[in-house]
Amino acid sequence: MTLDPNTIRAAHKRICAHIHRTPVLTSTRLDEASGAHLFLKCENFQKVGAFKARGATNAVFSLDEATAKLGVATHSSGNHGAALARAAKLRSIPAHIVMPSNSTKVKVRAVESYGARIVFCEPTEAAREAACADVIAKTRATLIHSFENEDVMAGQGTAVVELLEEVDVDLVLCPVGGGGLLCGTAVAAKTMRPKIKVVAAEPANADDAAQSFRAGRLIRTEKKFTIADGLRTNVGALNFSIIQRYVDDIVTVSEEAIISAMRTIWETMKIVIEPSAAVPYAAIVENQSSLSSGSASKIDIRGRRVGIILTGGNVDLDALPWML
Repeated sequence: MTLDPNTIRAAHKRICAHIHRTPVLTSTRLDEASGAHLFLKCENFQKVGAFKARGATNAVFSLDEATAKLGVATHSSGNHGAALARAAKLRSIPAHIVMPSNSTKVKVRAVESYGARIVFCEPTEAAREAACADVIAKTRATLIHSFENEDVMAGQGTAVVELLEEVDVDLVLCPVGGGGLLCGTAVAAKTMRPKIKVVAAEPANADDAAQSFRAGRLIRTEKKFTIADGLRTNVGALNFSIIQRYVDDIVTVSEEAIISAMRTIWETMKIVIEPSAAVPYAAIVENQSSLSSGSASKIDIRGRRVGIILTGGNVDLDALPWML
C-alpha cells in the first residue's frame, strides 16, 4: 500500500467502530500564556489511553483471515503493545508482545489486561528486535511494527483528520519518536490543508529525528535517558523518507520543559497526560522562554491557530516526574 489520503480515509472507516472520536479541548489560560489559539486533540481519552489504538486496530483489521489466525507480534515499551493486544482481542486472535524490562508498571498491566502473551527483554533496541524475531519464528505471527508499517501510519493519521474536521488550524504540533504518528499526521494534514505547517517536537536527549532532519540523511543515535519513554526509539527509515517530504520542521525540548509542560496541562486543564504527550506543549513553553529572554524562538506561533496532538495519558502515578 501507499500512505496517502485515500488509505487514511479508508483506515478511519475501518476503525471508527472500535475507537473513540476524542474531544478537541481549548484553554483560555494556555492561549494567553502562549500568545496563540491552541486546540488540543485529546488522545489521552482514546482506547488504551493513547493514539496507538488507531494504528494497531487498522493494521490488525487489515489482515486477511488466514494470516490473522496465526496471530500478531510486536516489540513495544507499552502503548503500542497494549493497542495491539486490544485489537487482537477484538478480532479473537493471539498477540505476542515483547517489552523491555524497564517498561512502566501501568503499561505492563495494560498489555496483560487484554490477554496478550508478554516476553520481557533487555531495554535495548537490538534486544527487542531479537526477542521479537524469535517469537515470530516460533509462532508464525505477523509483525505489526509500531511505526515502520503503513497500515499503522494510516491509522495514526486519523487523529488529525478528526481534528481538522472540527477546527481550522495554521499549524499542527505532534511528538516524534519512531515517526508513525508524525507521518500519518503530516500526510493527512498537508492533503486536507495544503498551506498548513506540520512541526514535530522531540526530547533533546533523544534527538535523532531532529539531527536527521537537519542533515538530510538518517542518523542513528545512542539514546540518553528521557522522561518521555514513548519517544526513546530512533526514527524509522521508511518514516524518515515521508518526514523529509511532508514535515516543515523538527524542534527539540529539554527534560525540564517536558515536566513543566506536563504539570501545567494537568493543573490547567484537569486532565492526565503522559510525558511524551507533553513534548509539543513543552516546545511552546521553551518558545515563550526564548521570546522573554530575547533569544531566537524555535517556532513562531504568535497569533496562530495551533493544533496539538496529546498522544496519551498512561502514567505511573507512583512515579510522577515532579515527585522524583
